[in-house]
Amino acid sequence: MASVLSLAATVHQRVADALSAALPEAGSADPLLRRSDRADFQANGMLALAKQLKGNPRELAAKVVAHLPVAATSADPDPVIADIEVSGPGFLNITIADSAITATLAARAADDRLGVPFAQAPGTTVIDYAQPNVAKEMHVGHLRSAVIGDAVVRILEFAGEQVIRRHHIGDWGTQFGMLIQYLIEHPHELDHKDASSGEEAMSNLNRLYKAARVLFDSDAEFKERSRRRVVDLQAGDEETIALWRKFVDESKIYFYSVFDKLDIEIHDPDVVGESGYNDMLAETCRLLEESGVAVRSEGALCVFFDDIKGPEGNPVPLIVQKSDGGFGYAATDLSAIRDRVQHLKADTLLYVVDARQSLHFKMVFETARRIGWLNDQVHAAQLAFGTVLGKDGKPFKTRAGETVRLEDLLDEATERAAAVVREKSEKKLSLTEEDILERGAQVGVGAVKYADLSTSASRDYKFDLDQMVSLNGDTSVYLQYAYARIKSILRLAREDQRPLAHPELPLAPAERALGLHLDQFGETLREVATGYEPHKLAGYLYQLASLYTTFYDQCPVLKAEGGPSQVENRLFLCDITARTLGQGMSLLGIRTPERL
Repeated sequence: MASVLSLAATVHQRVADALSAALPEAGSADPLLRRSDRADFQANGMLALAKQLKGNPRELAAKVVAHLPVAATSADPDPVIADIEVSGPGFLNITIADSAITATLAARAADDRLGVPFAQAPGTTVIDYAQPNVAKEMHVGHLRSAVIGDAVVRILEFAGEQVIRRHHIGDWGTQFGMLIQYLIEHPHELDHKDASSGEEAMSNLNRLYKAARVLFDSDAEFKERSRRRVVDLQAGDEETIALWRKFVDESKIYFYSVFDKLDIEIHDPDVVGESGYNDMLAETCRLLEESGVAVRSEGALCVFFDDIKGPEGNPVPLIVQKSDGGFGYAATDLSAIRDRVQHLKADTLLYVVDARQSLHFKMVFETARRIGWLNDQVHAAQLAFGTVLGKDGKPFKTRAGETVRLEDLLDEATERAAAVVREKSEKKLSLTEEDILERGAQVGVGAVKYADLSTSASRDYKFDLDQMVSLNGDTSVYLQYAYARIKSILRLAREDQRPLAHPELPLAPAERALGLHLDQFGETLREVATGYEPHKLAGYLYQLASLYTTFYDQCPVLKAEGGPSQVENRLFLCDITARTLGQGMSLLGIRTPERL
C-alpha cells in the first residue's frame, strides 16, 4: 500500500497553497508549521514574510486564513482543518478536524507499515558495530556498540536502506603469538572439553590465556618463542594459522552465546575482523605514500594534520606503518574503507565506536578524503557513544573494582525482571514458571537495551537495574506493560478482525492527543533514520505509552458511553497504538510480550 501523508504534511501543504494564493508576491514561502500547545499546529511564517514584504504580519495572516476553508464544501466535503485563528503578532493557530484524525489513522492502519514511507533515495550503508576481541571476555564496555548498532541497522532497513553489517572483531596482534605458542607446547588445552556452550568456550580460553600469560612473564625463552610465533602468524605459516583459527572459532562460540542473550542476530559472513584486511595493508601504504598523502618521518609512514596538535603544540600524526615495518590500526581501518567503498559499493560508512576513539577516526576519515576514497558521494561518520557509569557516576565496575562481565549483567537483569513478572503474575495473571522465565528474559534484556537507547548515544548514562525494571517512569517495562494491557483489552473484546474506525464520531481530548501523536510515527522514524538517533524513537514511544495511559484512564473502551460505534472506535485506537508500540519497540530490538 502507498504511504500515508501525515496530518502535519497535509496541513503544511494546504497552508502553503493558501499563502501562495493570498500572497503571490511571496513566492514559495515556508509557513513554518510546528506542533503547538495553543492548538494542534501553529504556523509562524508570517513574521519573516512580513519583513520581506514590508507589511503587517496580522494583516497578511488574515489574508491567508481567507483562503483556508474550515467548513465542508462540495469541493472539500471532509475538511482537514476545523478551525484557524490569527493570534499574537501573526501566528496561525490551527485545529484539526476530529474526522481527519480518525480517517488518517484508518488509512495508516490498513497498511502493514502503518503508512510509513520508504526513504526517497535509499543507498548502501556499511555499519561497523559489535566488535569484541578474540580470546577475551565481553564486558559492559561492549554493550553500547552492540545495542545501538543493532537498533540503527533495524531502523535503516525499515527505511529501505541496503545495510551491510560488519563486525570488526579484534582477531590479530602480538598476543596471539603467546597464545598459539602455548597451545603448540600444550596441544590439548582446548581439546579436553567440548566447548559446545559459550560459557564453556570462554572458560577454556580464560584458563589457557592465564596459563600462557604466567609463562610469558616468567620464562624469557618462552617469551622469545612467542615473539617468533608472531612473525610466523604474519607470514601465514600453515600450522600457526590453523591454531589461530582455533582461537577464533572458540571465541565465536562464546560471542554468539552472549549476542543471543542480548537478542541480537550475528551472522558469520558479517564477521570480518582485523585479519580480513591483512592482504590489503601493504597496498594501502603504497597508495598513500605514492599519492603524497602519507610521508616518511623517522622511518614511519605518517599523515600529518595542521589542526591536530599534541600537549606541547607539536603536530600529532596518524601512523599508518611503524618504523619497524609493522602496521598500525590506521592501516587496517583505511584498508577497510577501501574494501567497503570499492568492493561493497557503499555510499555511507557508519562506525558505532566509543567516543574515546573520536580523534583516531577523525584522522582516518580525513586521510581517506585526501586520497579520494571518501568524497561528496561517499562519506563516513562515527556514531560515537559515551560510557556506562555506575550509580556513583564513575565507570561501571564490580564491588571488587573489576570490569563487569556482560553475561553477568544480562543474567542479573533477567533475574530482576523475572521477579517483577512473577509478582505481577501472582496478583493478576497465572503464568507457568517457564512463561515467567521467558518473559523475564524479554523484559530484563529489553530493560537494559532501552536504558541505553533512551539516552543520546553521545552521553554517558548510569546503569541502575532497580530503575530499569521499574513499572513506572521512562522504562521499557512501562512500554511493555502498556502493550500487554492493550492486548488484554482486545482479547476481552473478542474481535476476530481488526476493529473499524468511525471518522464520523467526535473525539474526547485524550483521544485527540493520542491520535495526533500516532500520526507522527512516520515523521519520527524519518528523523531517527536520518540522524542515527534511536533515543528519539524511544522518547516517542514513551510519550505514546503515556498518552495511551491517559486515554485508558479517561475514556472507557469496552463500556464506552456512546454505544457500539464508540466502543469499536476506541478499540481501533487501542489496536493501532499496540501496533505502533510493537513496531517501534521491534526497531529498537526489544520484544513486546502479549501477556505480562
